[in-house]
Amino acid sequence: MILRAITLAGGLAGGAVTSQFPEFSQQYLQRLGGAVDALEEVTADFDASAQSVGLSRNDALAQMTGTSFMDRRRLDMTTTFQRYDTLSDALTKLEGQGPFMRAYYLPQMRDTQIAKAAWDVYQPALPLNLAGLIFAGVGFLFGTIVLGFVLRLMAMPFRRGKAIAD
Repeated sequence: MILRAITLAGGLAGGAVTSQFPEFSQQYLQRLGGAVDALEEVTADFDASAQSVGLSRNDALAQMTGTSFMDRRRLDMTTTFQRYDTLSDALTKLEGQGPFMRAYYLPQMRDTQIAKAAWDVYQPALPLNLAGLIFAGVGFLFGTIVLGFVLRLMAMPFRRGKAIAD
């Protein structure tokens, strides 16, 4: 009886956690869009500066040498361009998608800075739409199955001893 109650609690906890995914992923997507916009501005500014002196982005980066500051700045800009490309790609895949497709594209939501920023302001809410209820149901089933399995594994040594004693 106690194991069933604990398993039920695990299911409820799983449901509560997964029901929050649709809203959290929406907030992540909004922050992702803001980050892409900011990086796009930096990228466009750098490209415009390079073009104004007849250079491509790669040529301009190659000329950023000679001092430790310039070497560091070249590395920073290269990292910025790579992050812009990665986040732009993720935004393209996630934009306009509903919660189920955002779950499918979950690997695209791996930027820790954006996830932390979204989490810092995230307010859990009771899901009152179909997507939230479906995510809650899946989480409930997953939590129930996983915790039930773990508890049964933990109880096995005690059941064997009881069967041998009988």
